[in-house]
Amino acid sequence: MRVIPPSYEILDHLDGVSLAVRIESCGRICYKSEDKITEGSAEPFVRNIVKRGHNSVMEMAVITLMVEAESDTIVQQFFACLPKFFQVDRVQKKELLITGSVRAFREVYVENPGVKLIKAITGFLAGRYPLFFEDLAPHHGWVQQSGLLVEEVGAEERDRLPAHLLARHRHVAVKFTVNRAVTHEIVRHRPCSFLQESQRYCRYSEDKFGSEVTFIKPLFYEPGSPEYALWEEAMRAAERLYLKLLESSSPQAARTVLPNSCKTEIIVYANLLEWAHIFRLRTSQAAEPSMREVMIPLRADFVRQFPAVFQTAG
Repeated sequence: MRVIPPSYEILDHLDGVSLAVRIESCGRICYKSEDKITEGSAEPFVRNIVKRGHNSVMEMAVITLMVEAESDTIVQQFFACLPKFFQVDRVQKKELLITGSVRAFREVYVENPGVKLIKAITGFLAGRYPLFFEDLAPHHGWVQQSGLLVEEVGAEERDRLPAHLLARHRHVAVKFTVNRAVTHEIVRHRPCSFLQESQRYCRYSEDKFGSEVTFIKPLFYEPGSPEYALWEEAMRAAERLYLKLLESSSPQAARTVLPNSCKTEIIVYANLLEWAHIFRLRTSQAAEPSMREVMIPLRADFVRQFPAVFQTAG
């Protein structure tokens, strides 16, 4: 049995890597297979994710585009599709600022392959990021769409956007190491993307997990107190029963005896606007104390990193 404190990590180091490397780095948290990452492992990992339809992993990378359309009819056709999971702002009469995940761009094309603006965007992305779109049209090239100009907005240009646009189009990923009671609440935030360590597949009796179960130190009980002793007794019993069940059961069956205090890792990926909403709910006096334990210092980090957004967000 191992007991650790809760923690978080802002994954800003992933902002400087390729989309494939980013997606692999996030995706392997589900199986805790980060040890399998090598210099050339990202591309086959992505291809396998696409083949298996594990679409949630493809939400861990976003792309921001500036689209210029000569005709308002083209723009209206795009909006008529009700494109899901995009941030879209009309910055000029003929210009759209569009941010979406790799998954969102893939799915909007699959659902609306005949819409001119969507075809133009997908054609641009297929040329720039073929790994993510090669399966959508493998037998022919993409045809240039007249009356449309698509350009990618780079990270530096995006971060110079006015605060109201930056809040909508700048996404940040945070990895939390917390107990499962906390993650049960975090995943209720609908506009976010999530990837979480899976008790269904992770077998904690294996050597890479130390052949033990890891628990998060409870905020409510001080070590050495009678209450902490009771908590520790319950955790040891749960660990013993779990390991015993693994001798004849699968991890997805044995996990049914594991408590909320189990350590888990979850990546939460959202734009700054949604993070501001999360902080308003999860740092208030009414919020669950274990949630406040990580969210209050995290909010302070966001204020320092994005003062134009968070010093006015309340």
